[in-house]
Amino acid sequence: MCGIAGFIDKRKKEYIINDMLKIQSYRGPDDNGTYFDESSGVYFGHNRLSIQDLSSHGHQPFVSDCGKYIIVFNGEVYNFKNIKEELKKLDYKFISNSDTEVILYSYKQWGIKCIDKFIGMFAFSVLDKVQNKLVLVRDRAGVKPLFYYVGENQFMFSSEIKSFHKHPEFKKEQNLEVLPYFFQFGYISAPYTIFQNCYKLEAGHYLEYDIETLKFDIIKYWDVNDFYLKEKFDKSENQILENIENILDDSIDLRMVSDVPVGVFLSGGYDSSLVASILAKKQGKKINTFTIGFDDEKYNEAKHAKTIAEYLGTNHTEYYMNNSDMLDLVESLPFYYDEPFGDSSALPTMIVSKLARQSVTVALSADGGDETFCGYSKYFFLNKFQNIFSNSFKRGVLKIGLNFLSADTIEFVNDKLPKNLKQTNIKDKYIKFKRAINSDSLEEMFENASSYVDKDEIVRFLKIKRDNELFIKWNKVDNTKFLEQMMAVDYKIFMNDDVLTKVDRATMSVSLEGREPLLDHRIIEYMARVPVEQKYKNKQGKYLLRQILYKYLPQELVDKPKSGFQIPLNKWLRDELKPLVLKYLDEEKLDQNIFDKDEINSIKNKFFEGAEIGTTIWFILMYQMWKEKWLD
Repeated sequence: MCGIAGFIDKRKKEYIINDMLKIQSYRGPDDNGTYFDESSGVYFGHNRLSIQDLSSHGHQPFVSDCGKYIIVFNGEVYNFKNIKEELKKLDYKFISNSDTEVILYSYKQWGIKCIDKFIGMFAFSVLDKVQNKLVLVRDRAGVKPLFYYVGENQFMFSSEIKSFHKHPEFKKEQNLEVLPYFFQFGYISAPYTIFQNCYKLEAGHYLEYDIETLKFDIIKYWDVNDFYLKEKFDKSENQILENIENILDDSIDLRMVSDVPVGVFLSGGYDSSLVASILAKKQGKKINTFTIGFDDEKYNEAKHAKTIAEYLGTNHTEYYMNNSDMLDLVESLPFYYDEPFGDSSALPTMIVSKLARQSVTVALSADGGDETFCGYSKYFFLNKFQNIFSNSFKRGVLKIGLNFLSADTIEFVNDKLPKNLKQTNIKDKYIKFKRAINSDSLEEMFENASSYVDKDEIVRFLKIKRDNELFIKWNKVDNTKFLEQMMAVDYKIFMNDDVLTKVDRATMSVSLEGREPLLDHRIIEYMARVPVEQKYKNKQGKYLLRQILYKYLPQELVDKPKSGFQIPLNKWLRDELKPLVLKYLDEEKLDQNIFDKDEINSIKNKFFEGAEIGTTIWFILMYQMWKEKWLD
């Protein structure tokens, strides 16, 4: 895992590339390097976190073939050894044991089609002097970030936006159009960023920049939708389970290729328990697992994770978050996340990353399980009620019934249910469900169920009007069922722009490489072709994943509600974080061109009087803190 940066300028400006690297040096503290090509004006920079080939032969930028091809690379191509053998048969000679050299020679041999061979997570740039172009590539799932900025006669790229602030040609012009969507979802969806003329290269895409004409094209080379459109498998459940487990085995094997220690984030849920179980069986020795906990039992998952770890016999480390941990990290969020980012689980993710980094340099994470194996509860609720939209009478009756039930009542009833029937975060889910039922279409229903703040509330406190054409991301997959359409959209958007952003910045903040075995593209390509009836079966999400897990762990040990890295946000904002709320939501701090100050004051007062609107407060706080850090 590393950090990369670059720009085009024929003037001598070595200090700029050095500054761009320095501000993100935590992504790769082991080494750094720069390269300047005088003929094209291309500057490359690289911060290295040494994982493969710890010697100086793995140094980047990597220059090959008498300077005709140069690369900077962030990530891992896990199957590089097999590709290397193929290249050796074509008479390629290697000076290192790194995947970087393999990527560059693959590009020389097969051109951009080389990415079809790669299994891994990657963001890289190649200077191709033969064709006089610059190529940027991002992996299929979007595990690794890649940003670019286009100004007047200026082009630059980086692993993180903060590097652009070190370039004198970067204009810090805020992209106000994205704000309604940030306050609705808590993140800014690709290809947009918080700045004008600054973009995220979307997952499964590459960019080709013509150095002579200064023009570029963006090409999509992979799309999860394509696999949902393929003919469904006509296989037995046992055949499907065997195929999935074989792919999972190979995915985890590949992600253990490392010259440094490797561990696993273990939350006790199905996904992380499966990754830890398979790895524990394969290793033949104790593996390292890490989890964090809270003193508040409502949010504490550490006890369950510890039970799983004891059964698997891992070297388990747990840490209970305290107030000082949280307070110290909150004020660092704007620096590490670069643009407004509202997922509060970034805090525990940063802490568990710091915990793991004390023992290992690589940690396996189990993200992608819900989007791939059908795990989110919203899928089941929305799928069940989709027929209501064709029956106005049923829809009206349901709306009336929901109005009689408060979120507090639902939580009270949920607490009385048997453990195996309880829902986690029930109040939040119920509020989202009420919004969804008041929608006018299936697409809007899904959008509302995926929102953290109601659109009508945002209209009241935000003066920026919503451009409904800006984020048309439903991208309906024709001839597939509603359940699969929701999964495909979440795989492309929520997972990419929220989950993977959170994990990348959190792990990189402590120079830890996070690897995602469930995001091996072969898994989603296979699962997209499995009939939906086999993914959601017996009223169970993740049905197939569970069947595999039960081979490793007793069913009664893992069948329990799972909440993920949730934190007691409302409590913290009213207590320990109250000074920050009062400081950043003060009238003097609010931009009157962006916020309705009276409405913000009303929201703030309602919150401190007991209203459960901590997410709204948190999103505003995150925006205000970001603005002070990077604009004021």
